[in-house]
Amino acid sequence: MVAGISRRGGRSTSFAGRNGKRVSAVCSTLGALAILSAGLAPSASAVDVQSQQWYLSAMKAEEMWKVSTGKGVKVAVVDTGVNPNTPSLKGQVLATEVPKAVSYKATEDYDGHGTSMAEIIAGTGAQGGLKGLAPGVKIVPYRIGMKDMGDKGEKAKAPSLPDVIRAIAESDVKIISMSFTEDIERPDVFAAIKYAQSKGKLMVAGTGNDAARDNFIGYPAAYPYVVGVAASDESGKVGKFSEYGNYVDLAAPGLDMPTWCDETFRSYCDDSIGTSLATAVTSASAALIWSAHPDWTANQVLASLIDTAGRDWAKDDPSTYLGYGLIRPRKVLENKNFNPGAADTDPLAKENAAGVTGDAPASPSASTSSQPSKNPSGGRTSAAGSTSDSSDDNTTMWVTLGAAAAVLVIGAGAFAVVRSRRGA
Repeated sequence: MVAGISRRGGRSTSFAGRNGKRVSAVCSTLGALAILSAGLAPSASAVDVQSQQWYLSAMKAEEMWKVSTGKGVKVAVVDTGVNPNTPSLKGQVLATEVPKAVSYKATEDYDGHGTSMAEIIAGTGAQGGLKGLAPGVKIVPYRIGMKDMGDKGEKAKAPSLPDVIRAIAESDVKIISMSFTEDIERPDVFAAIKYAQSKGKLMVAGTGNDAARDNFIGYPAAYPYVVGVAASDESGKVGKFSEYGNYVDLAAPGLDMPTWCDETFRSYCDDSIGTSLATAVTSASAALIWSAHPDWTANQVLASLIDTAGRDWAKDDPSTYLGYGLIRPRKVLENKNFNPGAADTDPLAKENAAGVTGDAPASPSASTSSQPSKNPSGGRTSAAGSTSDSSDDNTTMWVTLGAAAAVLVIGAGAFAVVRSRRGA
């Protein structure tokens, strides 16, 4: 069991984790993050669900698929389990490749969340289901024990997160997609992550959905060697819920997207939001690039995403809200001669060595800036409960030019917190 980890799909908003720590999920829905929309029947025409996948057209998926579909790349979805029998995932899930020791109910999704993430990554779109950004990818499913599992016996039987990560590290999976978060830093998890990194795996995780309340540091996204992803909307604006800080490395679509409503798999909900979704989109984007460049390392795949990310701020001064910017894998795929840099150079070396601080400077009464300012310790100052925004870029500008720098608005009574990346 992974103590202190939980996930919500619109049914609750916070939990008490181990040692009294509060836990946040990384997927939710609109309407105060707690209201599910009317379901979209998976048997209906593709227009019902796929027309809601705005990010596919925004990212020019059809053009990318002419170059790469992600074929030959395996992505491990570490989540609530993955149902391999939905129309969109038939033939896409490699259940037999999960090591027996960590395979407990890997293909039984008790919530619908893991299956949704798998479809966002690799769904075929069959029978009107979700169409994955990387439909050539194969999914290797893993179920871990989350806090919102009601059955304590099931939690006890679920494999631990460190065991799962180590098992994946020993496999030929290239990408580990983790759409969950906890506010506890655990040495055993970090040790497993370092081991997976040494084995050449690219790890991606959502930063969390509690920015409007506490904006706690979310793990595993905040561990070194894990790519922390924030959620943005169609215009490139970061979601108000999307947790921010120096552990945000990239941003990806994560608002107003369809996912399965629940574990019955009877209908899709069309307005899901969360950094879970952004994590899945980022994992799929990395798979598209890795498929087109199979000789690249995880460092080079990540470097290419960072180099081509949409931003209008200096690359060496990443945003607290959007990191190095909005992912644009198309910019890599359309350049056959793209230079990804050295194979053994970590593109996040600076962040991975910076450390995490929790200093709280004096509260300003109100201020507005185009970019959160640095503090003397090297972290960034941002406002708890603040709203970040961007200029009114349209979708075309988001894809081709990048989003405007996030605007930090600090309301009266808000307090500042300092966040920088966790060091090794």
